[in-house]
Amino acid sequence: MKLLRYGPVGAEKPGILDEAGKIRDLSGIVDDVTGAMLGDESMARLRGLDLGTLPVVDGDPRIGACVGNVGKFVCIGLNYADHAAESGLDLPDEPVIFFKATSAIIGPNDTVEIPRGSVKTDWEVELGVVIGKRTKYIFEAEALDHVAGYCVINDLSERDFQLHRSGQWVKGKSADTFGPIGPWLVTRDEIADPQNLQMYLEVNGHRYQDGSTNTMHFSVATVISHLSQFMSLQPGDVISTGTPPGVGMGRTPQIYLKPGDKMELGIQGLGVQRQDVVQG
Repeated sequence: MKLLRYGPVGAEKPGILDEAGKIRDLSGIVDDVTGAMLGDESMARLRGLDLGTLPVVDGDPRIGACVGNVGKFVCIGLNYADHAAESGLDLPDEPVIFFKATSAIIGPNDTVEIPRGSVKTDWEVELGVVIGKRTKYIFEAEALDHVAGYCVINDLSERDFQLHRSGQWVKGKSADTFGPIGPWLVTRDEIADPQNLQMYLEVNGHRYQDGSTNTMHFSVATVISHLSQFMSLQPGDVISTGTPPGVGMGRTPQIYLKPGDKMELGIQGLGVQRQDVVQG
Protein backbone atom coordinates (compact mmCIF):
# COMPACT_ATOMS: atom_id res chain seq x y z
CA MET A 1 0.00 0.00 0.00
CA LYS A 2 0.97 3.60 -0.57
CA LEU A 3 -0.46 5.72 2.23
CA LEU A 4 -0.37 9.50 2.17
CA ARG A 5 -1.77 12.69 3.66
CA TYR A 6 -3.25 15.45 1.55
CA GLY A 7 -4.71 18.91 2.05
CA PRO A 8 -3.68 22.26 3.57
CA VAL A 9 -0.93 22.50 6.16
CA GLY A 10 -2.32 21.50 9.54
CA ALA A 11 -5.53 20.09 8.05
CA GLU A 12 -4.24 17.06 6.15
CA LYS A 13 -6.55 14.12 5.53
CA PRO A 14 -5.54 10.46 5.19
CA GLY A 15 -5.43 8.91 1.75
CA ILE A 16 -4.28 5.88 -0.17
CA LEU A 17 -3.03 5.60 -3.74
CA ASP A 18 -4.94 3.17 -5.96
CA GLU A 19 -3.52 1.13 -8.83
CA ALA A 20 -4.39 3.88 -11.32
CA GLY A 21 -2.43 6.44 -9.31
CA LYS A 22 -5.54 8.18 -7.99
CA ILE A 23 -5.80 9.33 -4.40
CA ARG A 24 -8.64 7.70 -2.49
CA ASP A 25 -9.90 9.32 0.68
CA LEU A 26 -9.46 7.29 3.87
CA SER A 27 -11.20 9.78 6.17
CA GLY A 28 -14.12 7.44 6.79
CA ILE A 29 -11.77 4.62 7.77
CA VAL A 30 -9.00 6.25 9.84
CA ASP A 31 -8.55 9.68 11.41
CA ASP A 32 -5.04 10.22 10.04
CA VAL A 33 -1.86 8.41 9.01
CA THR A 34 -0.09 8.43 12.37
CA GLY A 35 1.58 5.96 14.68
CA ALA A 36 -1.78 5.03 16.18
CA MET A 37 -2.85 3.26 12.97
CA LEU A 38 0.45 1.80 11.77
CA GLY A 39 0.33 -1.51 13.63
CA ASP A 40 0.04 -4.83 11.82
CA GLU A 41 -3.64 -5.25 12.72
CA SER A 42 -4.61 -1.83 11.35
CA MET A 43 -2.53 -2.39 8.24
CA ALA A 44 -4.22 -5.73 7.61
CA ARG A 45 -7.62 -4.02 7.84
CA LEU A 46 -6.56 -1.43 5.26
CA ARG A 47 -5.28 -4.15 2.93
CA GLY A 48 -8.71 -5.73 3.01
CA LEU A 49 -10.43 -2.61 1.70
CA ASP A 50 -11.93 -2.44 -1.77
CA LEU A 51 -10.30 0.80 -2.87
CA GLY A 52 -12.88 1.20 -5.63
CA THR A 53 -15.51 1.95 -2.99
CA LEU A 54 -13.53 4.86 -1.51
CA PRO A 55 -14.09 8.45 -2.71
CA VAL A 56 -11.66 9.73 -5.34
CA VAL A 57 -9.88 12.95 -4.39
CA ASP A 58 -10.38 15.38 -7.27
CA GLY A 59 -7.93 17.99 -8.51
CA ASP A 60 -4.29 18.32 -7.54
CA PRO A 61 -4.22 18.71 -3.76
CA ARG A 62 -1.13 19.53 -1.76
CA ILE A 63 0.57 16.40 -0.44
CA GLY A 64 1.64 16.57 3.19
CA ALA A 65 4.27 14.60 5.06
CA CYS A 66 3.26 10.94 4.73
CA VAL A 67 3.08 10.43 8.50
CA GLY A 68 1.69 12.90 11.03
CA ASN A 69 2.41 13.58 14.71
CA VAL A 70 5.95 12.23 14.47
CA GLY A 71 7.34 11.65 17.95
CA LYS A 72 11.03 11.24 17.13
CA PHE A 73 12.94 12.18 13.98
CA VAL A 74 16.16 10.17 14.31
CA CYS A 75 18.97 10.47 11.77
CA ILE A 76 22.04 8.38 11.02
CA GLY A 77 25.21 10.13 9.89
CA LEU A 78 28.07 8.87 7.72
CA ASN A 79 26.17 5.71 6.86
CA TYR A 80 27.31 5.31 3.24
CA ALA A 81 30.89 4.27 2.57
CA ASP A 82 31.14 6.46 -0.53
CA HIS A 83 29.65 9.50 1.24
CA ALA A 84 32.10 9.15 4.16
CA ALA A 85 34.92 9.05 1.62
CA GLU A 86 33.80 12.26 -0.10
CA SER A 87 33.53 13.91 3.33
CA GLY A 88 37.10 12.87 4.18
CA LEU A 89 35.91 10.98 7.26
CA ASP A 90 36.46 7.43 8.47
CA LEU A 91 33.54 5.04 8.66
CA PRO A 92 32.24 4.87 12.24
CA ASP A 93 32.44 1.71 14.35
CA GLU A 94 28.83 2.24 15.46
CA PRO A 95 25.97 4.18 13.86
CA VAL A 96 26.29 7.95 14.33
CA ILE A 97 22.99 9.10 15.82
CA PHE A 98 21.57 12.61 15.88
CA PHE A 99 18.10 14.12 16.04
CA LYS A 100 16.29 16.51 13.76
CA ALA A 101 13.55 18.73 15.21
CA THR A 102 10.09 17.53 14.20
CA SER A 103 9.21 21.16 13.44
CA ALA A 104 11.44 20.79 10.35
CA ILE A 105 8.96 18.35 8.78
CA ILE A 106 7.09 19.51 5.67
CA GLY A 107 5.38 17.92 2.69
CA PRO A 108 7.44 16.46 -0.15
CA ASN A 109 6.74 19.32 -2.55
CA ASP A 110 6.55 22.20 -0.10
CA THR A 111 8.89 25.17 -0.42
CA VAL A 112 12.29 24.90 1.27
CA GLU A 113 13.53 28.00 3.09
CA ILE A 114 17.19 28.87 3.46
CA PRO A 115 17.52 30.00 7.10
CA ARG A 116 18.72 33.46 8.05
CA GLY A 117 22.51 33.64 8.23
CA SER A 118 22.96 30.50 6.17
CA VAL A 119 25.94 30.26 3.84
CA LYS A 120 26.01 26.48 3.29
CA THR A 121 22.52 24.96 2.93
CA ASP A 122 22.96 21.48 1.46
CA TRP A 123 20.83 18.58 0.21
CA GLU A 124 20.73 14.87 1.15
CA VAL A 125 18.40 12.25 -0.34
CA GLU A 126 17.78 9.55 2.25
CA LEU A 127 15.74 6.39 2.78
CA GLY A 128 13.22 7.02 5.54
CA VAL A 129 11.97 4.25 7.83
CA VAL A 130 8.70 4.62 9.72
CA ILE A 131 8.30 2.47 12.82
CA GLY A 132 5.06 0.49 13.14
CA LYS A 133 5.18 -0.88 16.68
CA ARG A 134 7.02 -0.36 19.96
CA THR A 135 10.61 -1.36 19.49
CA LYS A 136 13.01 -1.97 22.37
CA TYR A 137 16.02 -4.28 22.79
CA ILE A 138 15.42 -6.17 19.56
CA PHE A 139 17.76 -8.31 17.47
CA GLU A 140 18.59 -7.53 13.85
CA ALA A 141 16.70 -10.64 12.69
CA GLU A 142 13.40 -9.21 13.93
CA ALA A 143 14.06 -5.53 13.24
CA LEU A 144 12.31 -5.23 9.88
CA ASP A 145 9.13 -6.70 11.38
CA HIS A 146 8.89 -3.47 13.37
CA VAL A 147 8.82 -1.31 10.23
CA ALA A 148 5.48 0.07 9.04
CA GLY A 149 6.93 1.32 5.80
CA TYR A 150 9.49 3.36 3.91
CA CYS A 151 9.57 6.85 2.38
CA VAL A 152 11.76 9.48 0.74
CA ILE A 153 13.41 12.11 2.97
CA ASN A 154 15.46 15.16 2.05
CA ASP A 155 17.71 15.65 5.08
CA LEU A 156 18.54 19.28 4.40
CA SER A 157 21.55 20.56 6.29
CA GLU A 158 23.21 23.90 6.98
CA ARG A 159 26.86 22.82 7.04
CA ASP A 160 28.26 25.93 8.73
CA PHE A 161 25.69 25.65 11.52
CA GLN A 162 26.29 21.89 11.70
CA LEU A 163 30.08 21.86 11.87
CA HIS A 164 31.25 25.26 13.08
CA ARG A 165 28.67 26.55 15.55
CA SER A 166 29.62 24.25 18.46
CA GLY A 167 27.58 21.48 20.05
CA GLN A 168 25.71 18.77 18.19
CA TRP A 169 24.75 18.49 14.52
CA VAL A 170 21.12 19.29 15.40
CA LYS A 171 21.83 23.03 14.92
CA GLY A 172 22.47 22.49 11.23
CA LYS A 173 19.69 19.98 10.70
CA SER A 174 16.59 21.47 12.30
CA ALA A 175 15.63 24.68 10.50
CA ASP A 176 12.00 24.97 9.50
CA THR A 177 11.38 23.13 6.17
CA PHE A 178 14.57 21.05 6.51
CA GLY A 179 12.62 17.76 6.65
CA PRO A 180 10.50 17.02 3.54
CA ILE A 181 8.97 13.54 3.98
CA GLY A 182 6.96 11.59 1.40
CA PRO A 183 5.09 11.60 -0.91
CA TRP A 184 4.00 8.15 0.26
CA LEU A 185 4.47 5.79 3.15
CA VAL A 186 5.07 2.58 1.21
CA THR A 187 4.26 -0.41 3.41
CA ARG A 188 7.08 -2.86 4.05
CA ASP A 189 5.45 -5.68 2.08
CA GLU A 190 6.04 -3.69 -1.13
CA ILE A 191 9.79 -3.34 -0.54
CA ALA A 192 11.41 -6.75 -0.87
CA ASP A 193 14.89 -5.50 0.04
CA PRO A 194 15.49 -2.04 1.52
CA GLN A 195 19.22 -2.56 0.83
CA ASN A 196 18.76 -2.57 -2.94
CA LEU A 197 17.02 0.68 -3.85
CA GLN A 198 18.29 3.22 -6.38
CA MET A 199 18.14 6.85 -5.27
CA TYR A 200 18.95 10.23 -6.79
CA LEU A 201 18.84 13.99 -6.26
CA GLU A 202 18.99 16.77 -8.83
CA VAL A 203 19.34 20.54 -8.46
CA ASN A 204 18.19 22.63 -11.42
CA GLY A 205 18.15 19.51 -13.58
CA HIS A 206 21.74 18.47 -12.77
CA ARG A 207 22.08 15.10 -11.07
CA TYR A 208 24.36 15.42 -8.05
CA GLN A 209 23.42 12.25 -6.16
CA ASP A 210 23.02 8.94 -7.96
CA GLY A 211 23.41 6.07 -5.54
CA SER A 212 21.94 2.97 -3.98
CA THR A 213 21.09 1.79 -0.50
CA ASN A 214 23.40 -1.16 -1.17
CA THR A 215 26.36 1.01 -0.17
CA MET A 216 25.00 1.59 3.33
CA HIS A 217 27.61 0.90 6.01
CA PHE A 218 24.97 -0.17 8.55
CA SER A 219 21.83 -1.80 7.15
CA VAL A 220 18.30 -0.72 8.04
CA ALA A 221 17.97 -3.76 10.32
CA THR A 222 21.27 -2.97 12.04
CA VAL A 223 20.27 0.65 12.58
CA ILE A 224 16.90 -0.23 14.09
CA SER A 225 18.38 -2.87 16.39
CA HIS A 226 21.16 -0.52 17.46
CA LEU A 227 18.79 2.35 18.23
CA SER A 228 16.55 0.03 20.24
CA GLN A 229 19.40 -0.63 22.68
CA PHE A 230 19.48 3.05 23.67
CA MET A 231 15.85 4.18 23.38
CA SER A 232 12.47 2.70 22.68
CA LEU A 233 11.10 3.49 19.25
CA GLN A 234 7.40 4.21 19.07
CA PRO A 235 4.87 3.80 16.23
CA GLY A 236 5.19 6.76 13.92
CA ASP A 237 8.81 7.53 14.76
CA VAL A 238 10.88 8.29 11.66
CA ILE A 239 14.48 7.21 11.02
CA SER A 240 16.49 8.86 8.24
CA THR A 241 19.20 6.36 7.36
CA GLY A 242 21.96 8.39 5.71
CA THR A 243 22.86 9.70 2.27
CA PRO A 244 24.94 8.52 -0.70
CA PRO A 245 27.70 10.71 -2.19
CA GLY A 246 27.05 13.85 -4.19
CA VAL A 247 26.19 16.40 -1.53
CA GLY A 248 27.24 20.00 -2.12
CA MET A 249 29.81 19.90 0.69
CA GLY A 250 31.59 17.01 -1.01
CA ARG A 251 32.17 18.76 -4.33
CA THR A 252 35.26 20.67 -5.45
CA PRO A 253 34.53 23.53 -5.37
CA GLN A 254 31.71 23.18 -2.88
CA ILE A 255 28.25 24.23 -4.05
CA TYR A 256 25.22 25.07 -1.94
CA LEU A 257 21.56 25.90 -2.42
CA LYS A 258 20.47 29.44 -3.24
CA PRO A 259 17.08 31.12 -3.67
CA GLY A 260 15.47 30.14 -6.96
CA ASP A 261 16.98 26.65 -7.06
CA LYS A 262 14.75 23.66 -7.75
CA MET A 263 15.35 20.20 -6.30
CA GLU A 264 14.04 16.85 -7.44
CA LEU A 265 14.81 13.63 -5.59
CA GLY A 266 13.45 10.12 -5.51
CA ILE A 267 13.97 6.55 -4.42
CA GLN A 268 13.01 3.45 -6.39
CA GLY A 269 9.43 2.46 -5.54
CA LEU A 270 8.96 5.28 -3.03
CA GLY A 271 8.09 8.24 -5.22
CA VAL A 272 9.57 11.63 -6.07
CA GLN A 273 9.85 14.97 -4.26
CA ARG A 274 10.15 18.41 -5.89
CA GLN A 275 11.00 21.55 -3.93
CA ASP A 276 11.55 25.21 -4.79
CA VAL A 277 14.13 27.03 -2.68
CA VAL A 278 13.52 30.52 -1.24
CA GLN A 279 15.20 32.75 1.30
CA GLY A 280 13.68 32.36 4.74
